[in-house]
This record gives sequence, C-alpha cells and structure tokens, in this order.
Amino acid sequence: MSALTVDHDPGQGWDDLVRLWDEMEWPEGSKAEIVEGVVTTSPAPAYRHHVIVERIQRRLYSVIPEAWEIFQRQAVAVPSCLGMFIPDLLVVPARVCAEAGNYIPAGAAELVVEVTSMKNARHDRVAKPAAYASAGIPLYILVDRWSPEGPTATLFGEPQGDVYSPLVVAKFGEPLALPAPFDVTIDTAEFPAD
Repeated sequence: MSALTVDHDPGQGWDDLVRLWDEMEWPEGSKAEIVEGVVTTSPAPAYRHHVIVERIQRRLYSVIPEAWEIFQRQAVAVPSCLGMFIPDLLVVPARVCAEAGNYIPAGAAELVVEVTSMKNARHDRVAKPAAYASAGIPLYILVDRWSPEGPTATLFGEPQGDVYSPLVVAKFGEPLALPAPFDVTIDTAEFPAD
C-alpha cells in the first residue's frame, strides 16, 4: 500500500482532500481512499477476497427490500473523520443513490462490509469502524482473514459515538447471523481461509 499525505487547513481540509481524491488519476484497478486525512491507494484485492465479498452479497440480495441497493467499491464519505472509504460492500436505500454524486454520505448506509487485506487490515479494524460508528451506520461486518486469533467474521452494531459493540464473532466455519432488517445467516464455511 502507498500513501500520500495531504497538508490540510482545518477550514478547508475536507474539500481539498475530496478534490484531490476526485481529480487524481489513480492506477487502474487500485482503490484510493482517504483514511484519517491521508489519501491512500492499494492494489486490487486477491481472488479469495472477492470470493468472500461475493458470497456475502449473494446472501444479502435474498433479503434486502427492493428499495435498497448493494454496491461493491462505492465511495462513502465521513467528513467529520476526514474519511472517504470504499467498503467492499455497501447496502443503502436507492433514494440516496439518486441524489449522490461520486460518493454517498455514510450516514445513509444500512450496512457496510470490509474484508481485510494483509497490508491494510489496521484500517478495517480501527479507523474505518470508528468512522462508520460515528456516522451512525447501524451494522458493520468485518471479515478478518488475518486476525491473530485466526480468520473471523464479526458483526458490529449499536454504534455509540465512534465505538461499535461486537454482536457476533464467528470463526470461519461458524454461522454469522444478522439481525433485522436483514434476518439472514451467512455461512462462513463458504469463505476461503487462506
């Protein structure tokens, strides 16, 4: 992963960061995000990463309302945390999408999913959940293939400030049950562990 630090003035930092993020020509296939005020790029994820995302997306499509959308790699903005993230999956009402430009306000999301990559796992474990919680996103799934305890999928919810409560922790092979409005169980045995 490479990072480009952008010096920002508190009065206009967010707008400058978004303009840089929006106007730069990033390498094809890479993912450019703003994490805690730093513009970062990372290469396209590996095959196993995509398999996990696809399996979760398939389960979610069977339960979401018609008026909701599921996106892979859609930008989500959390200006209060100087964050512009590209979650692996985003579930958001379609009406929000009609009004959005290049990014969606994080507070409009119903669920975000991040699958860790070895080089940027810290972002998915620390910076992103803090920002997602502060934006009030009700549910966050972290699929952590690189966890020191072994591969896990954790459902976080009940955001308070910038902190989520872990609702369910499933080691790969165990079910991950999502509450209403999803009411679906994700079979983590379908996830490639290595």
